[in-house]
Amino acid sequence: MRNACEHTFGSEYHHFHQTKAYYLAADVDSDKQQALISDFSKYPKIELHLHLDCSLGKAVVQLLKPEVDDETYLRNFVGPVKCTDLADFLERTVHAVELMQTVQALRLVTLDLFEQLKADHVIYAEIRFAPLLHLQQGLSPQQVVQAVNNAATEGMAKTGIEAGLILCTLRHFSEAQSMETVQLVQQFQGTNVFGFDIASDEAGYPVDAHLKAFAFANKHGLNVTAHAGEAKGPESIWETLAHFHPSRIGHGVRCVEDPKLVQHLIAAQIHLEVCPTSNVQTNVVNQIEDHPADLIFRSGISMSISTDGRTIANTSLGREYRLLQLHFNWESLWEEWYQQKLGKNQKNYLSNDLWFLAYASHTNLWKWPPKKVIPID
Repeated sequence: MRNACEHTFGSEYHHFHQTKAYYLAADVDSDKQQALISDFSKYPKIELHLHLDCSLGKAVVQLLKPEVDDETYLRNFVGPVKCTDLADFLERTVHAVELMQTVQALRLVTLDLFEQLKADHVIYAEIRFAPLLHLQQGLSPQQVVQAVNNAATEGMAKTGIEAGLILCTLRHFSEAQSMETVQLVQQFQGTNVFGFDIASDEAGYPVDAHLKAFAFANKHGLNVTAHAGEAKGPESIWETLAHFHPSRIGHGVRCVEDPKLVQHLIAAQIHLEVCPTSNVQTNVVNQIEDHPADLIFRSGISMSISTDGRTIANTSLGREYRLLQLHFNWESLWEEWYQQKLGKNQKNYLSNDLWFLAYASHTNLWKWPPKKVIPID
């Protein structure tokens, strides 16, 4: 078996290059390193798959709708440990979207999310939302995007977190709606908007209505990710790759059911945005112990860990890493990597900022380099 360093990097940072720097402290001694590994909340982290309308904290909900008490918040905004399926999971977004229909509401929700990210020591985040869901009180799509864009700029200034925005079309949208969404991505190029995604229930709707939009995105060189391999199996990932040509796949965890697909993802350097707790909630897997994150990690597929939605999934990125460490013994892999790369007795390591940036230069994150790197406390 390849050692952890080779497995992580391959020949040139082949695998997991988008996440390794976010939990390895470079300027602490080995004893402190070992102690910190158990508490991922303190490590600087990157989150690539994060839905704005799935992440409304209780404080901002009660600010926007004071009559929402704690019980109502838990019932309407926080998902149960188990939903029936993805469609059932998505029903929990309805109450959130209803609150996000004004410029001020969009601003407050976005700023609230930045505060959550700061508390979780996230230093870079890609936040996604579907602009066409926020037109119920008369906003235009352009006004929606501008509101979130302005709030993101404000949030970055307040927290020091670097972030970008991904605009989503949805599987049940029409061709015209998908085209309108992708054209917004093009229109807002040069702002915090830098990517296009398709989300929602892949099992219930075919790709046909979205072919034109993704052809437009690829023709104009827009960054593309797409949800697949969550509510459906490997065939959905193959179909998405063939028709949408994304550089990343949202979820994609059912790729492990098809060895040929696994090898294709490695060869094509397709990155998977993996959200373990969310996948348990939507019954992709029965329990966290059954999650294929470990198989994906060990296969050599490029991957990162995200929350999907911090409120609906009732999780944080630190918690996600902790769960994976506990159930899959990733700590031993990281310890082996640490010893292999830095040497057991090495004491004079790079500073956090230099360490992070050295690895970050090998990533394909869509908004890089960051303006500011926040070191580990």
